[in-house]
Amino acid sequence: MRAALYVRVSTEDQAREGFSLDAQTKRLEAYCRVRGWTVSDIYRDEGYSGRNIDRPEYKRIMDDIEKWDVLIVLKMDRIHRNSVNFASMMDNLRRKGKEFNSMQEKFDTTTAMGRFVMDIIQRIAQLESEQIGERVKIGMVRKARYGTGSMGSGHPYGYVYKRGMLTVIEYEAEVIREIYSMHNGGMSLRSIADRLNNSFIPSKRGGRWTGQSVSNILRNPTYAGYIRWDGIVRIGEHAAIIDRSIFESVNGPIL
Repeated sequence: MRAALYVRVSTEDQAREGFSLDAQTKRLEAYCRVRGWTVSDIYRDEGYSGRNIDRPEYKRIMDDIEKWDVLIVLKMDRIHRNSVNFASMMDNLRRKGKEFNSMQEKFDTTTAMGRFVMDIIQRIAQLESEQIGERVKIGMVRKARYGTGSMGSGHPYGYVYKRGMLTVIEYEAEVIREIYSMHNGGMSLRSIADRLNNSFIPSKRGGRWTGQSVSNILRNPTYAGYIRWDGIVRIGEHAAIIDRSIFESVNGPIL
């Protein structure tokens, strides 16, 4: 069986405790000799946290997945410290027909017991992921119902997110007021977008305006001082850019 060895350290303390890259490598190589496995390659990440997957050698081992049969680590926390990321990796290995072995914990998917333990770990990780999602949604619903904070990490054109609140960017606010004025004057979405582009007014991301981006502004209750999330519309704590009556002249009653 072809074995890919993965070793990682993130701090000098780990090296002093015997977790240096060389120390891990030697133990894994000896383990492979005992098992009669051939070492296909050694992947060494130094100075990287195990809480995310943004590690060069971790990425390389996954790119090389067809070159080995079993991925071996000294301890499970060498490959992942995040149970959700670990479960995702195991799903990928299963799809590719690959095995995983954590030498110190004796976690070995080449055995029936190892596969059983893996299934339990993945179920725990899935539960953790779903619970996090539930907590996030509860918080977002609360914000929508009580009009606090911002609905998401981004912010719409005309605002910037400061100190937990949406703050008006005045020169962009003037563009928004002009968009509503042009629409109420009978201009089409495409014509409004062309007018803005011809005036060299950049959109939110610095690009060109489209009919869709104009429509998004015309239908966003944020500009009238409200927030909307998951079907809930409530008055917000941020400053409005247009009057509610102007917004409702385009969209109908806001509530």
